[in-house]
Amino acid sequence: MILNTGCRTDIPAYFSEWFCRRVAEGYVMARNPYRPELVTRYVLDPQVVDVICFCTKNPAPMLPRLGEFDAFRQFWFVTCTSYGAEIEPNVPDKAAVLASIRQLSGIVGPRRVGWRYDPVFLSERYTAEHHLRAFERMAAELDGHVAFCVVSFIDLYEKTRRNFPEARAVRPAEQRFLATEFARIGAAHGIRIRLCCEDASLAECGVDVNGCMTREVLEQACDIRLDIPCSKRSPRAMCDCLLGADVGTYNTCPHGCAYCYANYDQRVVARNLRLHDPASPLLIGHIQPGDIVRDAHQESYLAHQLPLF
Repeated sequence: MILNTGCRTDIPAYFSEWFCRRVAEGYVMARNPYRPELVTRYVLDPQVVDVICFCTKNPAPMLPRLGEFDAFRQFWFVTCTSYGAEIEPNVPDKAAVLASIRQLSGIVGPRRVGWRYDPVFLSERYTAEHHLRAFERMAAELDGHVAFCVVSFIDLYEKTRRNFPEARAVRPAEQRFLATEFARIGAAHGIRIRLCCEDASLAECGVDVNGCMTREVLEQACDIRLDIPCSKRSPRAMCDCLLGADVGTYNTCPHGCAYCYANYDQRVVARNLRLHDPASPLLIGHIQPGDIVRDAHQESYLAHQLPLF
């Protein structure tokens, strides 16, 4: 199975102590975000967890403890954009994030690190030219340190419109221009560009449109073959990503990004953070009377063949 930690919150940046305890104790629990009384218990055993996928804007807090995950294969996405504190108020300085990406790459290897430059939106301050200048500077600093770069254009979900009313969609012609230029800059630095959940016709711009966390990505990163059951493949029509089990919780990320898809309300975030206990098997709170705890069905997806790479 593929264990995800980053679709709902940023565990490496804010909850690394909790996750390290979970690995040491050999299990973790996660509430169903739509039926909170349902709790799933996952065994953290490399015999059944084929890859742990992290997604973060700040890997630094977890870097000193990466040795605690040596028994597991891992893949990391680290987001580093060009936005200022008015958009990403609690994200560290970009130079520090880039330095952390290079350090992380030196520990786990560049094939196991993906850079995310997303979501891309345009405004009077953040013009297309601004993005391309910033992207070129960052690509030069990450040359040789990352497997690829994921770019996506902002999705204006209802909560995004509510929390970030000044955002506007990136028009198709603007997407084509940016995708072409990102591909050109990436090629100059050995960084392949991947899009996720975007228009498949953008492949004509020289980018990969199959998704960011696909079977191919994890196989290449970890020198393995995966035989993914049909029931575990992406439910999204526009990508082939292996979304798998996520042990995070929505409305818990303190980064406070204006475009955030996972936080609905900052007041709820503050309340949830007060309930975090690093010793609990749940990211937020504890098991309560009336909770229904079920063991996850876990199986390895490793194919019993020689590695592809």
